[in-house]
Amino acid sequence: MGENLSTREVIEELNRQENRQENKAKKNASEANEERKRAPRQKRRVCAFCMEKDEAKRPLYIDYKDPRLKKYVSEGGKIFPRRQTGLCAAHQRELARAVKIAKSMGLL
Repeated sequence: MGENLSTREVIEELNRQENRQENKAKKNASEANEERKRAPRQKRRVCAFCMEKDEAKRPLYIDYKDPRLKKYVSEGGKIFPRRQTGLCAAHQRELARAVKIAKSMGLL
């Protein structure tokens, strides 16, 4: 019986050590999460054409001859999506129309 008790005691001690290591790992992980806080959200981009329209009181129209169209088109000729351009939906549609016309005329 003496051996069984010592064996049990050894097993219990090993279990305690494993539990301590697991608790330390959990504590370190929680501390790391607290240190790694989320960065504050960036402000939503305002549509460049809307800002221009407000200043000049112009209607919603993007000219196909506008040299700024290159900024919204990739080297392969694809129009960048709204999440990249930061334009509003109405101006993104208007931009797509202007880019398509400029491409067909060979300006882009």
